[in-house]
Amino acid sequence: MKHGSTAGRAAHRRVVSVLVTWLVLAGGAASEQSGVVSRQEALNAVFAGATITGDRVYLTVEQAERIAELAGEDVRTRIYARYVARRDGVVVGRAYVDTHVVRTKRESLLISLEPDGRVRRIDVTAFLEPPEYIPSKRWKGQYYEKPLVDDVALHRAIRPIAGATLTAHAVNAAVRRVLALDMVLEGREPGREGQ
Repeated sequence: MKHGSTAGRAAHRRVVSVLVTWLVLAGGAASEQSGVVSRQEALNAVFAGATITGDRVYLTVEQAERIAELAGEDVRTRIYARYVARRDGVVVGRAYVDTHVVRTKRESLLISLEPDGRVRRIDVTAFLEPPEYIPSKRWKGQYYEKPLVDDVALHRAIRPIAGATLTAHAVNAAVRRVLALDMVLEGREPGREGQ
């Protein structure tokens, strides 16, 4: 009797182990399919092999006003998470988190930049709206290599997303804010991006 119950418990543990493994893998696949990644996964992918340090940026009122002016978008917070990637002591890029409301729920984007301030990559790290409104990799790719210029706008250099207009507007505003934020923090002047 005792032997049977030990074997039963062992079989139960194996079944639980298989189920847990399946749930973890399925959750990872679902997350990958949905277009949402963790902040750490995104940073590791964008700045592979670099040393990444994170801090919080606390903007002054004047900095926030200048960012809003440059971006042409509201700045609703004066606190941003920033990551700086270095290889052999040389900055190879920066990334910022912009969290905002799309329709009624939040989205967080990790917007990674080249050292000169051009967009390197955009990763969705949180999206609480329905998953069908998450921007695709291809759509986000329209921003890559672009600095803060007037053409970084919907219906100009950026095509809208059919059926997800609010997402497109929210992402565009976030990209423009981050480009302006980096410009102000790095002391670059408009018109000198990407140089």
